[in-house]
Amino acid sequence: MIEILPHSSAIAAAPIRFVTPESWREVAESYGSQAGAFAQASGFAGAAGAVALLPSAEGGIAAVLFGDDAGAGRRDPFHAGKLASALPAGTYRLESGASELAALALRLGSYRFDRYRKPSDKAVSVIVPEGVDAAAVTRIADAVALGRDLINTPANDLGPAELEQAVRSLAARHRAAVRVVSGDDLLAENFPMVHAVGRASSRAPRLIDLTWGESFNPKVTLVGKGVCFDTGGLNIKPDASMLLMKKDMGGAATALAAAQMVMEARLPVRLRVIIPAVENSISGSSFRPGDVLPSRKGLTVEIGNTDAEGRLILADALALADEDEPELLLDFATLTGAARVALGPELPPFYTDDEGLAAELAMAAEAVNDPVWRLPLWKPYRTMLDSKIADINHIGGSFAGSVTAALFLRGFVEKTTAYAHFDIYGWVPSAKPGRPEGGEPQAARLVYRVLQDRYGRRS
Repeated sequence: MIEILPHSSAIAAAPIRFVTPESWREVAESYGSQAGAFAQASGFAGAAGAVALLPSAEGGIAAVLFGDDAGAGRRDPFHAGKLASALPAGTYRLESGASELAALALRLGSYRFDRYRKPSDKAVSVIVPEGVDAAAVTRIADAVALGRDLINTPANDLGPAELEQAVRSLAARHRAAVRVVSGDDLLAENFPMVHAVGRASSRAPRLIDLTWGESFNPKVTLVGKGVCFDTGGLNIKPDASMLLMKKDMGGAATALAAAQMVMEARLPVRLRVIIPAVENSISGSSFRPGDVLPSRKGLTVEIGNTDAEGRLILADALALADEDEPELLLDFATLTGAARVALGPELPPFYTDDEGLAAELAMAAEAVNDPVWRLPLWKPYRTMLDSKIADINHIGGSFAGSVTAALFLRGFVEKTTAYAHFDIYGWVPSAKPGRPEGGEPQAARLVYRVLQDRYGRRS
C-alpha cells in the first residue's frame, strides 16, 4: 500500500496538484511553457479523474496534475483514490488544502489482496499537507486492510478456527484477552443457537470473546456475524447466491477492523468484541426448517428457513453482550438480501431506537465518507415474526426482510439502551476510487469516528 508520510518529512517530492478544466493550463505552465504543451499533447484537459505527469528538465517528474471533481456535480470525497494506480514509483507531496479523506483514499485505493499472487513491488510514498495526521490515516487504512483481507480470504483458508486465530493475533498485538467457547461446550455454556447453526460442519463452531482496556472505562461492545461460509443449510442456496458466501463473515471483519482502530488509538474505553463463528453446512446433523431452538435469552425460536442463520448466532451473542449492560452496543452483519434491494450495495441500512445515537451515526458517516442510512424499527411488523408453536419465528415472510431481521435481533437486547444494528453488504461489486472491488468492512470507519467523538480526541 502507498506509504503516507507526515508534512514535516524533508524528502524531495513531486507535487500533486488538483486542477480543473479552467485552471490546469495555468498550473501546468507554472512549471514551464513546455510542460503545458506536453500536457496538452498528451490529451490532458483537466477532466475529473484525469492524470498528467509533467516531466522535469532532468528527466524526472516535475509535478502531477489531477483532475478534481469539484465541478463535476458528483463530488466524491474519495476521488483522489484514482491516483493510487496512476502514480509511478516515487515520492509525492499532496498540495496544500488536500483533505485527510484525500490522503486516506490514496492509501485505501492502493490496497491489493496479495495472499495468492506475487505482491506489487511498486514503492510509492505520499507526503500529506500540514494539518493532516499521517499516523491517523495509516492507522485507519491498515485496519480497513485487515477487514478486507479477512473478507477476501476464501473459506478453505478462513473457517471458524482461522477466524479465531485472527482475533488472537490482533489481541496479542494489543495485550487484549480472548476467551473462546467451542464445539459442544457451546451447549454447556448456553449458546444453543450458535451450536445448532454450526454443528453440521466438520469445523467446530465457536463463540470468540475479546476484551481490552481498563475495566473502569465506558463499556463498548461490538458484535460481528462470523459465518465463514453459508451454503444456506438444508434450504440450500442456488449456485449464483453461494458464490460470494466467503464474505458472510463480513460483520466479524468489520468489528475487528473497528476494534483495531480503537486499540491502536488507545481510546479510553472498555472494549469487547464478540464473534459467533460458524460454517453453515449440510450433513445429517443440520438444523431443519420447522425446528424449534432454545436460545441463550430463554426464548424459543421456530426456524422458518435455515438460510437465515446469521440472526440466530447473533441473537445468542447479543444476549451475552446485553448481560454486561454496555454503554454502547453495536452489531454488524451481512444479513439480508432485502437490504440490498432497498438501498443497494453501497448504502447499508442501520437500525436503532436511540435518537441521539442515530444522529451520531449519521453525522459520522457523512464526515468520514462511510455511508449508511437509517431504516425504521417499525414495531407493527413484529407480528410478522409470530409463531404458533414457539415464542418467535426467526423470519417474517416476504415483506420488509431487513426490518423484520432487525426487529428479531432487537428482541434479544433488553438492558442496553444505546444499541444499533448494521445490515452491511461487506463487498464492493465494482471498483470505485479508494474502494477496490472485493471485501469492504462497511461502517467500521464511521463507528471509530463515533467512539473518538464520544470518548477521546480525534486522531
